[in-house]
This record gives sequence, C-alpha cells and structure tokens, in this order.
Amino acid sequence: MAQGQERSSNWLVVPQAGQALDQLKFEIANELGIQVPQDGYMGNIASRDNGAIGGHITRRLVQMAEQQLAGQ
Repeated sequence: MAQGQERSSNWLVVPQAGQALDQLKFEIANELGIQVPQDGYMGNIASRDNGAIGGHITRRLVQMAEQQLAGQ
C-alpha cells in the first residue's frame, strides 16, 4: 500500500462530526460506568467494554435518525 493511504473504510462524511461523536462516546461510557482515561486513549479498555460503547452509540444514532424522520 502506498505511503499516506489509509486502509480504514471508516471515514466521516462530515469531518466536523468527529468532535460530536467523541462527546457521545464519553457520555455513553460514563452512563455505562466505564472509566475512560483522561487522555482519551481507549486502547487499554477491554474489547467487551469498547463493543458495548459502540453498540450504544449505534442505537443512539439510529434512534436520533428515526426521531428526525418521524418529525418530517
């Protein structure tokens, strides 16, 4: 792979949404009682906990989209 190219297909359509998603991630972790390090590095958190956070983020985003569609 050429240098500078990223393998990840996870990219944000709206780059400014990154900060909002990070805020949501920390909010959900707090709700689940998962302690997030001050530096924000999630690599030392158990896979199960990271999966729980990701699952709740997905549920919350789907719920928000459904509410938005219902309002239109």
